[in-house]
Amino acid sequence: MKRNILTTLSIALSLAATGTTWAQSQGVSRDRIVIGTIQDLSGPIAAYGKQARQGMQLRIDESNEQGGVHGRKITLLVEDSAYDPKRAVLAAQKLVNQDKIFAMLGHLGSAHNMAAMPVQFERNVPNVLPMNAAREMYEPHHRLKYAFFAPYFDQVRAVLPRMAKEKSLTKICTLYQDDEFGLEVMRGAEAAVKQMNLVLVEKTSFKRGATDFSSQVARMKSAGCELVVLGTIIRETVGAISEARKIGFNPVFLGTSAAYTELIPKLGGKVMDGMYTTMTTQLPYPDDTSPEVGFWAKKYKTRYGDDPSMFSAYGYVIADILIKGLAKAGPNLNTESFVKAMDGLAIPPDIFGTPEMSFSATKRLGSNASRLSQLQDGRWQIVSKYVRPD
Repeated sequence: MKRNILTTLSIALSLAATGTTWAQSQGVSRDRIVIGTIQDLSGPIAAYGKQARQGMQLRIDESNEQGGVHGRKITLLVEDSAYDPKRAVLAAQKLVNQDKIFAMLGHLGSAHNMAAMPVQFERNVPNVLPMNAAREMYEPHHRLKYAFFAPYFDQVRAVLPRMAKEKSLTKICTLYQDDEFGLEVMRGAEAAVKQMNLVLVEKTSFKRGATDFSSQVARMKSAGCELVVLGTIIRETVGAISEARKIGFNPVFLGTSAAYTELIPKLGGKVMDGMYTTMTTQLPYPDDTSPEVGFWAKKYKTRYGDDPSMFSAYGYVIADILIKGLAKAGPNLNTESFVKAMDGLAIPPDIFGTPEMSFSATKRLGSNASRLSQLQDGRWQIVSKYVRPD
């Protein structure tokens, strides 16, 4: 009986150890690392999803062509959420439980990440550098969270007081999408004006997918708004500013990095000139005066047949950071070695001007610095240095 008990305990401990090893090294084999990403490929911001995927794939292909990371090639598996949080959960379940990814990279969307992360964390799958700037991407602290973007809240809080002071503007308003993204922008505006001993003169929202902004714009004009903080993405940015210009309402418009895209002038034309956005990584124009950016843009176009976009650069940069973390983790890659490597990772500025970033066991946001860009003659021009919220 004693021998049977010892044998049973030995088997149980062996199975437990096997289970722990599987949970930590899921998606890692002798010659391969499986990474997953969830993008909008068929919904309202499908252009972002396609470009992000291509940027990530370009950097991964470069790594694989050079022999991979410690001899392992990276496979990137992509699922479509159609920008629907419910579909994002289904996509995460497939990637985590069926495809057995090692990590999730660059998942697009705030609510989408928040819905999918519990699925990942249950199986010890890190959420690495998601494509959104919500504070929930690194708060509350979790050992498997790593965030790339300065949060919308901090972007507005850092830039707005300085901008309003420089332009002597006191009547500040906000137009925002009625979801977690828009609310974060609105909260950042509230915090900024409070710091200035002011209050928002007007707050007005819209539902995701709205196309008519006439009532919201009329309210802001009636309130005498001098500066409007936009919690908008692409079509809503174009729609709101176009409506404002149509009725002769011309305040300073300040968007966030969500609206820092070449699609704004492409869709809106000349009337978009003059708007500002907060941003970090620089939009890579093919004729950029920087030889490094120009070379990269030509390489991207040769590979995909399209000019690179803002999200192409984001995808490339976050894939590069992931690869740096995998390399630092060493040949004995598992979740624990990856987390340890990321927690000591410092990333210098890149060719796109992304600010220096670092992570630690207590710091899961790479950087909260942001800067300003303005549309001038249909082209984004950087007009400020990096700033951080006070």
